[in-house]
Amino acid sequence: MDGPDAFDLDAADLRADGSELARDVEVLAAKLEGALPQQTRVERRARRLFSKDKAVAAVEVRLGGSCWALRVDGSRVEATREQEVRGVVIKREQLDFGAWARALTAELREAAQTSEQARVAVQRLVG
Repeated sequence: MDGPDAFDLDAADLRADGSELARDVEVLAAKLEGALPQQTRVERRARRLFSKDKAVAAVEVRLGGSCWALRVDGSRVEATREQEVRGVVIKREQLDFGAWARALTAELREAAQTSEQARVAVQRLVG
């Protein structure tokens, strides 16, 4: 599905279907890296000891005064949003993945109204 809600629907699928969790996190990380290369950091770790095959362990996106983070631990995903002022975290909240993705999408859309880079990022994320 393409359109403005495609990214939101992908997030709902990720939350709903744990069996596809690893693949969906990989896809999301790749989308964010491609759409926001300067603001996104993806950490990958070997799937097994001495393996060259790597999986996403963490994703961090910095937009304005917010830091959006995903931490992956096996079949569990922890999603957080931190508000920062001059490098100091003043608010940290845990979100379920669906709420995290919707809020990140909303912040990107808001930024897209004033920033060409954010507008292009939203287009890349939603199809």
